[in-house]
Parts: sequence; C-alpha cells; structure tokens
Amino acid sequence: MPSHHPGPPGYHGCYLRIDVGKQCAERVGLAEVELRKFLGGSGLGVHLMLREGSHQVDPLSPEAPLAFVFSPLVGSPLTTSAKFAVVSRSPLTERINDSLASSHFAIAGKRAGCDAIVLVGRADTPSILIIDEGQIRIEAAGELWGLSCRDAETQLRARLGNEYQIATIGPAGERLVRYATISHDGRHAGRGGSGAVLGSKHIKAIAVRGSQRARLAEPAQLVALAKQLSDKSFGPATAKYRELGTAANLLVFNRLGALPTRNFQQGTFKAAEALSPEQMTQTRAKTRASCAACTIGCEHIYGFRGGDNQPGVRMEYENLFALGPLCGISDPDVVLGASRVCDELGLDTISAGGTIAFAMECVERGLLDAPWLKFGDGNALHRALHEVGRREGLGALMAEGSRRMAKSIGSDALTFAPQVKGLEMPGYEPRALQTMALGFAVGTRGADHNRSGAYEVDFSERVDRRQPGLEAAGMAVETEDKAALMDSLILCKFLRGVFTDFLAEAAEMLNLVTGWDTTPDELRATARRIVTAKKHFNILCGWQPAEDTLPERFLNHPLPDDPTATLTPERLQGLVAAYNTARGWSSEGWPTRGQIAELG
Repeated sequence: MPSHHPGPPGYHGCYLRIDVGKQCAERVGLAEVELRKFLGGSGLGVHLMLREGSHQVDPLSPEAPLAFVFSPLVGSPLTTSAKFAVVSRSPLTERINDSLASSHFAIAGKRAGCDAIVLVGRADTPSILIIDEGQIRIEAAGELWGLSCRDAETQLRARLGNEYQIATIGPAGERLVRYATISHDGRHAGRGGSGAVLGSKHIKAIAVRGSQRARLAEPAQLVALAKQLSDKSFGPATAKYRELGTAANLLVFNRLGALPTRNFQQGTFKAAEALSPEQMTQTRAKTRASCAACTIGCEHIYGFRGGDNQPGVRMEYENLFALGPLCGISDPDVVLGASRVCDELGLDTISAGGTIAFAMECVERGLLDAPWLKFGDGNALHRALHEVGRREGLGALMAEGSRRMAKSIGSDALTFAPQVKGLEMPGYEPRALQTMALGFAVGTRGADHNRSGAYEVDFSERVDRRQPGLEAAGMAVETEDKAALMDSLILCKFLRGVFTDFLAEAAEMLNLVTGWDTTPDELRATARRIVTAKKHFNILCGWQPAEDTLPERFLNHPLPDDPTATLTPERLQGLVAAYNTARGWSSEGWPTRGQIAELG
C-alpha cells in the first residue's frame, strides 16, 4: 500500500495512528515543516505527544498515546542508523519519556510506509498487533501472554514467518511494572516504563513488515559518505566499545570514587575488580555482536562460569553497576543471572537495581520488614527481581519505583531514594561528578546519562569535577543539545567521538538524505527546540522548578570515602540557574512565550 502522504526524501510524510480498541488505523499527514523542525526519533516523538494531547491523560489510561518513531536516516547506508525511539508520558515519572533501541524493527517499521506508529486505545483482551505494509490486524495473544520477551518473540516469529520484526513486552509489562521495557532481538527500549504503557493497552507484541523504502535525495554521495563514516567507526574513538564495551567504565569509575555502591552510600566498591570485564574475560567465554546496521560491535556477551547451557548475557556498565555494586553484589554469575532475569521479565536494569538497593537500605534502617533482603545477598537480589516482575509480595511495592515506594514508607525514606523526577539514577556518583549532578537535576526525563553527556565535561580538563564553576552549565547544555540531535536523526552515541565537527557533518548527512539545505546553525536551533519541547511537555504535565534538584542524600553530605566530594545545595542551584539562562529560559526554568510559540 503506497503512502498517501509522500514526504520529502528520507520520509513518508505521515504517521500510522492505530486505535487497538477499535481495531482501526489511519494515516495522519506530517508536513515537511514539522519534519524539518523536529527531524525524527525523540524530537518528532515529543512533537507527536504534544499534538496527540498525551499530557492531558494518565500514562496507563486507554487514551494515552504511545509512539514508535523512526527517522530520516533509518534505511540509509549510514552506520548505526537502524534505531527507533519509543515515546510516551512515563508511568514512572509522569513526565516525557523517550527510550531508544537499535534493531531491525526500526527498518521494518519505516518500510511499513510511515515515519511513526502511534498506538491509542485498549484491546478488550491480551492481543498481538500485526502491521503488514501498513494494514493492521489484531489477534489474540493466547499462550504468549505470560511468556518472557525472548520466548514470546521466538514463538510469534515461528507463527508469522521471518519477514516480520517483533517488539514484545515481558511479564513486567503485562503487570504494569512502572519501569517495564519493550524488547526486540535482545535489545530494549528500557527506561521510564514504555513496556507498562504497551501492557496497559493489552498488547503483548507488535509484529511489522513492509517493503516501502523512503527515497534518498543523493544516493551515490550518501553511499560514499557512509563508507567514510564506517571507516572512521573502526578507529580509536570507538576502540573502548569494541574491546571491552561500556563495562570498561567500572574500574575507571571506582578509581575516581564515582562508582555508586550500596544505594549511593559510597563511591567505591572493594570487590569491583571481580566484576570488571578484564577479570570476567579470563574466567568465562565471551563473544561479540553488533546491532543492526552497525560497524562498531559494542555488544559483549558473557557466558556463565562452568558453561551454563543457557545463552550468554549482554553486559553493559549500567547492568553491572545497578545489579552489582549498587546492591553490594560482587559475584559475576549473580550479576549476569540478574541481568538475564531483567531481560526475560522485561525490566529496566537501572530502575530495578536502584529500587531494590533502596529497599535493601530501608530494611537496614528498620523502615521495611523484609529481613531476607540484604545488601550483598545474591539470592535476595534474584528473589526481589522475580517478585517485582510478577508484582508478588514486596515486589508489588517495588514495582512502583523508588519514589512512590519512599512516599508509601514515609519517615525520611524520600531523602535517600536514588531518583530524580521519579527516574532512578544511573551509575554516576553525582558528588564526585558535579557537572553530571546538574545533568541529572535538569533532565526532562529525570536522572539520565543518555540525554545529558555532562559527565564528559567532568572527565575533561575544563572543570574541577568536584567543584565546577558556573561555566560548566553552558558546556552541559552543549552535550545535551548534541544528544538531542543524535536521538532525533537517529545515530548511536558511541559514534560521537568520530566526528571532527558534529554539526557540520550531521547537516551534510541530513542534506544528502533529504535534499534540504540545512546548516550547522539550523541544527543547533533544532536541538534547542527539541529540548524546549520536552520542557514544555513537562510543564503541561505539572512541572515546577523545585523538581530540578537531587535527593537530600547528595546535598551537604560528603561521600564517606571522599570527603572532598561535597555538593552544596547552593552550588547545585547556581548551576541550575546558569543552565536555564544558557537555554534562554528564565533562571527558574520557564521557556519564553516566543520559544513556546515557535514549537507550533
């Protein structure tokens, strides 16, 4: 079925809006001006959420829209371009949520003849959504309901055939765990609970196939540019990802006193070496793999000691930190097993580890009666994950995330719940990395290392990471703008080091795909517009300036293992005000009327 809204090259000029309750679909046009202002991925996603009125409804209500958003570069020969964004209002934070994943699902989705797929409504019973060349049908999920992400995908592919690409939720999404993921081919749109939004619609899986390729404006020149980019992607800028993967950060962060340990009570973990990829590689089998359309090959898959017959587990720094040091766990097999459990249940590893570590400290302080849940106990970690994924026992409370859990417990629990805006903190100790503390505080998604690269400023020679000056705020803005562009074009952030002049090179790529005459200055303005659109969405959801801070644990309480790492509330608020001013907003964080009007 050809697209009814032929867009500019690189686009189809429409999104497919599917009401799963009414079992109907329509193509909704996207004007070229909209596409140029928001590009695709996260940028186009927040625009669609505003257009669909997502801010007006509960994230788990039938009316709540959930968007799978592609981009102009998907389907091009550019390395790492096979990515999609899942965008909605988060059931965990009630703010904007955009999670990205790399996989063939992005290519198949775009070949269905649309730039995004937006789901609304709720099926009467657990169901599968099948999209074939833009035509839809809904079938009963039957025995797939209750299965792990991998098993559901395997069985559905056996039923439908290998031409379909399939995204699924696990038991956690079915039970509306507020940090459930959407998975495809072992990759996950992880943070913020998009799996719960899909589960609330009674959709277990989406299967898609299509053959409608978007035109490319300058295909020959684009192929030549893609070859150059692929060659650069084999260079020193990506060596870390090829050789050890992101897990290489573990020992570096431990050395810097920036490795969150025992629910952020310390910045170093004595047993870190046992969990390091350098050590694990010596004691177990390891293989490497690549995402779809990627030349880097950052996936490092570890087997279990003693050759467990189960498939290996992909290990990233964030899994390792959240299920290891954060919970006081030093046994690699326990951490690998816990990561596998998260993959099967469909749980965000950061929020799962963060919430369980918080619960462990609550038990330690006598605020929770669960004597079995102790730091350092691998059996307790595994039991907790299973209880969360199935909302059983204490898991029913932990499935709500650390912020809701803290409010339920009362006392001073909220002061040490490891979250910002409800999103659990990733593996960067903010007292040791204070530009990153700013990135966490102002993040529209909450505590976030993927939407702010402020840690790059801390690791540079440009600031004192324990006492950054106000100039760090402008640098943090630059990293956030770059991330917003990469998440909207979409390109993998592991490529960021290969560009000499990112804005100029990104403009050239975009122009060869679309035929536009985009300039670096236009892309800079586009990035600012996308970040402002996310802020505007949050304001419509009820955001207030008091949200842009960190829990009390991180303010005026130095790290026990590094007393020089003290973050004062005054320093953080000074950085937040400087950040807001650098964005052209009021010092409290309100965009101007002109900036809001410019969003259209």
